[in-house]
Amino acid sequence: MTNHWIDPKTSHSLAVLVESVTVPLLIKHDGPVCLELDIDVKMRVPADASRLVDLIKSLVGQSLAEMSDGGDLTITACETTNGVEVEIADTGCDVQRRAKSRPLAAAAIGATMQWKNCPQGGGSVTVTFPPKAAQSHSQHRRAA
Repeated sequence: MTNHWIDPKTSHSLAVLVESVTVPLLIKHDGPVCLELDIDVKMRVPADASRLVDLIKSLVGQSLAEMSDGGDLTITACETTNGVEVEIADTGCDVQRRAKSRPLAAAAIGATMQWKNCPQGGGSVTVTFPPKAAQSHSQHRRAA
């Protein structure tokens, strides 16, 4: 964990951005939550940082709402041929029994979302960010 506060909107590292957004939410949460973060610190932020901050806040907030008494929160990321995938998994209830809202920030940056049950219990959401080139092209078309 970082030893000082970093403005997540100015970070170029996805790991630093996710940690900087998530940790304050965990501190405010009533129940104890164990965070596991598995994101290479060299992985770059895959979308507009400000919108990504909003998206992570929203999805982590949804996970924490499912774990009012505490639990485990795991956030991972990897690069695939489809773009960057970020998965947020928790030990709350399974996905059929929870609210699954798609934050506006996801639509604004062209991210897709898929919810799944976790084999060990709880649920996860995988957010896929399109490759930067496709994202830039999409943003230019909207501006035109």
